[in-house]
Amino acid sequence: IGSCEAMRHVKSSISTAAEVDSPVLITGETGTGKEVVARAIHSSQGRKNSIFVKVDCGTLSANLIESELFGYDKGAFTDARTDKKGLVQVASEGTLFLDEIGNLPLDLQPKLLRLIEESTFRKVGGLKDIKVKVRIIAATNSDLKTAIGHNSFREDLYYRLNVIPISLPPLRARGNDILLLSDYFLHRLKLEMRKEVVGFTDAAKKALLVHKWPGNIRELRNMIEREIIFSNDSW
Repeated sequence: IGSCEAMRHVKSSISTAAEVDSPVLITGETGTGKEVVARAIHSSQGRKNSIFVKVDCGTLSANLIESELFGYDKGAFTDARTDKKGLVQVASEGTLFLDEIGNLPLDLQPKLLRLIEESTFRKVGGLKDIKVKVRIIAATNSDLKTAIGHNSFREDLYYRLNVIPISLPPLRARGNDILLLSDYFLHRLKLEMRKEVVGFTDAAKKALLVHKWPGNIRELRNMIEREIIFSNDSW
């Protein structure tokens, strides 16, 4: 949703990305809609009827993320009583969305690089390579070039991910898109909560446009939801 110049460029990039299988790197502040863009790419290409698997690299511990991503063979470690498929295999023929890719442990980055370049990986404790076809989309709100300078992110992985870069603008830079998004959330949320809310006053629109929105679209949605909840008019 949006018609500002930056969002027109984003929409064009989504269309371009949907035509190929190359890796995509989505950047932008927290709350700008990076997962929405990833899902739009997925649903716009031939994989729209296939699986979309999201992995949040920022919430999984360094000890868990390798087995969650790549799976493990029975006996790989003490509690590995059966073979387990990783999320890479689960996403086969679909899209693997790696959110907060900047938090991926450094020792796992060569394994991801190999997956991108050769479409193969090996399970934890595995003895054979597994071939898989999966679309890789990564996202981050951190500066990966700075991370490269600090030796916490591999430069070769950055370039392989950044084949199709998509940069999302912060909400405060999107002008009247703020009002378009506000109307969208108002209409959707008032139906969900069965509240009779007509719209925004001129004063409210002005306030929406001048606020800096540090939490971006997520903050906007939450604010509108809160105001609808406390509205007295119900169906």
